[in-house]
Amino acid sequence: MMNSSVSACPVPSEQQPINEYQELQNSGFFSWGNLDWRSYAAKLIWIWLWSWLIAGPIAAASFPPKKELGHFLLSGSAGASLGVVLICLRLYLGWAYVGDRLSRATIFYEESGWYDGQSWTKPPEVLARDRLLFTYQVQPILQRLRLTFGLLALLFCLGAMAWNFPF
Repeated sequence: MMNSSVSACPVPSEQQPINEYQELQNSGFFSWGNLDWRSYAAKLIWIWLWSWLIAGPIAAASFPPKKELGHFLLSGSAGASLGVVLICLRLYLGWAYVGDRLSRATIFYEESGWYDGQSWTKPPEVLARDRLLFTYQVQPILQRLRLTFGLLALLFCLGAMAWNFPF
């Protein structure tokens, strides 16, 4: 879908929002946002389980499992959730950056280094294409990540409320 306005674009190829989007979509890590719910949740649970390798010993040092099993499980789960939060935050920041560049009418780019930045105003057809891409491809990924953050916050609050119950 190359037309004269796209080919006349002064933005280097690797800095064009459409190419940044395709690079994220094809990358191993950022493609998690495009997975179906089951695969996406499986990857996050896998990260959470691996995070227990760090969180478990720390929780065990604070709350011996033989004496305080409930507090050990709650603190270990909260600590392991930090790994999931960091992964989701990185996913969110990457997709939000590309989404912002897709939705803007003017984009900033660097020609050869940080010292010679320029701005380019997208032609109407490029702007329409990019905004459609943002609306139908990037926004659902960002909404999924916001929902993930909300669920993690809810689980953390439930764990905080359960903390005061005797185990």
